[in-house]
Amino acid sequence: MHTVSGGEVAGILVAVFWAILVSFLAVALARLAQTLRATTRLVAEVTDQAVPLLADASTAVRSAQTQIERVDAIASDVQEVTSNASALSTTVASTFGGPLVKVAAFGYGVRRAVSGRKDDAPAGEPRRSVIVGRTVPGARRDKRTRGKRD
Repeated sequence: MHTVSGGEVAGILVAVFWAILVSFLAVALARLAQTLRATTRLVAEVTDQAVPLLADASTAVRSAQTQIERVDAIASDVQEVTSNASALSTTVASTFGGPLVKVAAFGYGVRRAVSGRKDDAPAGEPRRSVIVGRTVPGARRDKRTRGKRD
């Protein structure tokens, strides 16, 4: 029979330890390989789906840019029309404003002169004013102004 020395027992223990360690590393590497394969498949699927999405997004961005350019052109046209309308309004106001004010003042004066005459209206009827083709009741006078005009 053969006796086993302490060094041989230590060698056997180290060999068993290394065998167990290698087994654990082999299992870990096998699982890591499975994870890498699944990750590769996932990346491939995401890439397959992302490429069309990116193409659609690029098309949408180009379309939005075109629409923004159109809106910008419309906005500048509206600004120009607004500027032209403002200039036209200023021109019309300066050209016709003075004469229209004079005509209105003349019309007001004529109306006041005509409404100031008492002999136009019969004594029993209330006084009425004509405003742009409509007849409306005259304003009531208070006691202070009644004595001055009548």
